[in-house]
Amino acid sequence: MRKKPAPNRKKPRNIGFGIFLSAFLLVAYFSLVSFSRENPESDNEEPPVNGVISPEEFTRTDLRKGERLFKGLVEFESGIHDCSSCHYTVRSDTMNWNPSAYELAKQWISEENYSLKEKLENPVGVRMINDHEGMQITEEEEHQLNAYLAKVFEEGRGELQVIPVNAFIFWGLGFLMALALIDLLITRKIKVKAFHVLILIVGLVVHMQYAVAESRSLGRTQGYAPDQPIKFSHLVHAGEHEIDCNYCHQITNFSLSAGIPSNNTCMNCHTVIREGTHSGRFEINKIHQAHESGEPVEWIRVHKLPDHSYFSHAQHVNAGKAECQDCHGPIEEMHIVMQTEDLSMGWCLTCHRDSRVDFLDNPYYEIYERLHNDIREGRIDGVTAAEVGGEDCMKCHY
Repeated sequence: MRKKPAPNRKKPRNIGFGIFLSAFLLVAYFSLVSFSRENPESDNEEPPVNGVISPEEFTRTDLRKGERLFKGLVEFESGIHDCSSCHYTVRSDTMNWNPSAYELAKQWISEENYSLKEKLENPVGVRMINDHEGMQITEEEEHQLNAYLAKVFEEGRGELQVIPVNAFIFWGLGFLMALALIDLLITRKIKVKAFHVLILIVGLVVHMQYAVAESRSLGRTQGYAPDQPIKFSHLVHAGEHEIDCNYCHQITNFSLSAGIPSNNTCMNCHTVIREGTHSGRFEINKIHQAHESGEPVEWIRVHKLPDHSYFSHAQHVNAGKAECQDCHGPIEEMHIVMQTEDLSMGWCLTCHRDSRVDFLDNPYYEIYERLHNDIREGRIDGVTAAEVGGEDCMKCHY
């Protein structure tokens, strides 16, 4: 009598694959989130005015010789000149007052009848005269430098590279978790199951911490310090020259926003002041170019609250008597403006609870009779913003 064949009981490999795929997608999602947090959106490239001159119009030899000349690897006929020591080719997070190689290339391409040879041999302004004294170039060297600048312009201004440490940690733990799951459910090479459990627990804990941290940081840009289209220094203007913040940010006293100064405000001073101590004429010339073309300077906003939050500069400056530094940090000490606080709701509430308002001599608070009586009778010696509505949800999220 023949026995019935035993049913083919296959291991549920599809379950293990599904778990592996889910873990892989989860790791990929959060690694992209963490990577994006470490690499904020770069500045948009500005289009050229008169089109791009392609490096293909020059020979390969011109490109190579031009790059070597610019970087000081070979001599000009007038001697060694390392252009890249001032006109940087790689972006950094510190202020370099000299125009970058990309900015030189953009100027050359956008300006009609631009002659690099004439600019170098007949410098204008104290800074350029001192930096390019005695520099002479031949027409062949000018052609080779133009070839390199065309290549620089085509490649763009470049990105500020950041090592994605968080992404590496996230990917590494995710990979170990995936291996532990596969071995636990399918391959079973490691007999000690506690090892798999330990990896999964540690990985899940770390991944949850990343998820919570990224969720809290969503929409916050503490430490954000973008490159501006013009190298404007608050340290020079507000610090060294002690220009009042309200002179440039004129609408602060009656507007929700502090506003970005118009080009006419810049021209009030720079019609006369044509050369900067640090930057020479290059940056100030951008103001005059904008004035002549009628196009506004596209400044990049640094501080921005979420759309669901209401904030009024006028109320904080007038009624609250707040100083710019209370929220923006020591702005008068910054060459490059950076967001120093996270501008979170918790940070705002802490300020409202700890900061006393100018209560007695401020007509804005005359309606709070009870608090005025408490101060006169010595029951309290001051009033915080929280006591006059600074903790009311509807004040900010109406």
